[in-house]
Amino acid sequence: MRVVLQRVRRAAVSVGGEVVGSIGTGLVALVGVAGGDVTTDAAALATKTADMRLFPNPGAPDDRPMDVPLAAVQGAVLAVSQFTLCADTSRGRRPSFTRAASPDAARPIFDAYCATLQDRDIRVETGVFGAHMEVDILNDGPVTIVLDSEVHRG
Repeated sequence: MRVVLQRVRRAAVSVGGEVVGSIGTGLVALVGVAGGDVTTDAAALATKTADMRLFPNPGAPDDRPMDVPLAAVQGAVLAVSQFTLCADTSRGRRPSFTRAASPDAARPIFDAYCATLQDRDIRVETGVFGAHMEVDILNDGPVTIVLDSEVHRG
């Protein structure tokens, strides 16, 4: 499982020209579920998402641009499923997506990621699982962090 976090001032996701989820200050979480991933992977990465100190502390000096976690800034998460994060680009010019979990296997793991964040009292907005989506992001920093379940197991 791979989650790409982007610190944002605002973000929205649209399907068919209609906004289906939006946040102000917070994180966009692009979530890729690979074959073999399980809900404990989702919970671990969601906990890591919630606890990452990626936001400036309003009372701290400007030299600490990443000092407090999401809850400290009353931020939200816009979670977007993105199987393309599981692409294998090792051969040729066309990515292979055989590492990605099937939609039926990926959906409950994506949902577990969102539920774990919500259990931590973090507001979560989402796109539409499996749909073609447009994501509008105003990056802040920019700050982009990659979380990988293989690295964070244990």
